[in-house]
Amino acid sequence: MQVEVLEPHGFCAGVTAALRKALALVRDGAADTVYCLHELVHNEIVVGDLTRRGFKFVESVADIPEGATALFSAHGVSPAVRRAAAARRLKVMDATCPFVTRVHTAARDFAARGLPVVVIGHENHAEVKGIVGEVSDVAGHSPAITANSPTLSTALGGAQTIGVVSQTTMNADEVAALVAQLKERFAVETMAEVCNATKERQDAVKAFDGDALLVLGSANSSNTRRLMEVARCRAFRAGTLEEVRALDLRGVRRLGVTSGASTPESFLAEAVAYLKEDGK
Repeated sequence: MQVEVLEPHGFCAGVTAALRKALALVRDGAADTVYCLHELVHNEIVVGDLTRRGFKFVESVADIPEGATALFSAHGVSPAVRRAAAARRLKVMDATCPFVTRVHTAARDFAARGLPVVVIGHENHAEVKGIVGEVSDVAGHSPAITANSPTLSTALGGAQTIGVVSQTTMNADEVAALVAQLKERFAVETMAEVCNATKERQDAVKAFDGDALLVLGSANSSNTRRLMEVARCRAFRAGTLEEVRALDLRGVRRLGVTSGASTPESFLAEAVAYLKEDGK
C-alpha cells in the first residue's frame, strides 16, 4: 500500500498559540491548578497530555473555585462568560484563536449597527455559542439566528440587509453556498469564511485522487469531520494509534493521510510509520 501524506498538516497557528499560553501557566509553578473552560482544543491526545500536567477541564465558570486560574479555550467565549469570570475574581488566560476573535468582532459590529445576524455553524459547538453570545450582549438587539434554523425566514422578517458570520471550521464550500443563497434574498454584509488552515486542508483533500483517505483527529473535532466530508474517495478517521490499527484497509492501494488542525505531529508520524510498515 502506498501511503501519501497530504500537505499541510500539524497544528494550525491558533492551536500552537493556545498550547503555548496553556503551558506557560504551569511552567515554573505559575499556577497550582489551571481550570480550562471546555477542552482547550478538540483533540483527545492533547487533552490527555494537559490532564497529566494537572489541568482540569470544566464546562462552566461556576465549576471553577473563586480566585483560581482559568484558561479560556481556543474556541472563544461570550461576554457573559467573561463577566461571570470577573465576578468570581478568576485569573484568566485567554487562548481564543485570533481568527475566532475576528468573527466575534464582526458579529458584534453587525449587531451594533442594527443588522440581523446569521451564524453559519453548529449551534451546540463552543465557538458558535460564543458568537451567538456576542450578538445577544448588544443591548436591544435580537438574538443571532443559525443558518439552519427552521425559523430563519420568520426571524429575519422584512429585513433588507443582514450580517453573516461563520464558525471558522466549517466546510468552505457549504459556507459559500449558504452565503450565495442568502444573497438571493437579502443584501448581505459578510465575514462568513473558514480560517486559512481549515480551507487549505480541505483544498488538499479535494485534490487527492487516491482510493482512500485517512483523517487523523478526534471525533469531536469539527475541522477533522469536515475533512472527511469533502473527500472524493472513501474516508476513514482515527484519533489514536489503537484506532489506526483497527482500520480495515484491505484492498487500498493508495492511501492519503491528513490531520485535523489540533492533531499532534507526533501522532501523525507514529501513524504513518505504522501504516507504511503494515502496508508492505
